[in-house]
Amino acid sequence: MNGSEDDLVQIAELITPRSQSLNPPLVRNIKSDRGFHHDRTGALLCPTGMDWSSGEIKEQLHNGEVVIAGDQWLIVLYSGEAYDPEDPWNGLFRGTLLIAAYKHIFTSPSSVDKELRATHAGNARIHGMTRVTPASIAYIATQVRFALTSSPIFSRTDIVTDSEHFYTSILELFEDIEEQEEVSALIVWWNRQIFPSYSTAQRPVSKNSALARIKEKRAVMRAAVVAAAAGGRRGGNTMPGDDESNAGAAGIRAM
Repeated sequence: MNGSEDDLVQIAELITPRSQSLNPPLVRNIKSDRGFHHDRTGALLCPTGMDWSSGEIKEQLHNGEVVIAGDQWLIVLYSGEAYDPEDPWNGLFRGTLLIAAYKHIFTSPSSVDKELRATHAGNARIHGMTRVTPASIAYIATQVRFALTSSPIFSRTDIVTDSEHFYTSILELFEDIEEQEEVSALIVWWNRQIFPSYSTAQRPVSKNSALARIKEKRAVMRAAVVAAAAGGRRGGNTMPGDDESNAGAAGIRAM
């Protein structure tokens, strides 16, 4: 997993809410004033379970007294930036900034505003991407996290941002067999946000099409193979004692 400078610059443009201004403003190419040095980015980077509105917490994070591990997820990942410790799945990976960043990078910048016509093809169209994947969500979450920090250079081994640990911790959750019900629901939700035409229903093959004929012929061939195999088993099978019975009958006729 590598960070893209272009992706980071694009995400930086989304940090400031539309039709709003920040004081002090954030400069897209300057990261030193982000992280816990700025109230907006600090609030979004604040780990779940911590209260950014607390002066003590804010000071500890600003001074680096509290080190944020990669598996200590941030409030920006949650819808409405609200975390429920009793239901940690509620709103997880449904944050507004995550959705906007995903659209900005994978579809097109104009899709962030839900415009009907994209100004240019996004990465998803270029690469034939038609569905959201767990890895792409983890990638966007990692890029958003790094874009919010004050760290100037993206590095997998950076112990300050711990980006590699953050990314893998998300993938581990997505791959956890015991979490598949929630993960599946999350992926469906994401697909509906990013690809409006996405449907969980399987589209039937068109009748009289070449694909339909191929499937029909394959089914006939498969049925013929199964029937031949079954016939061979019936022809080659004898009941226990059949040989002895036949021999006995022949002996009786000979008498």
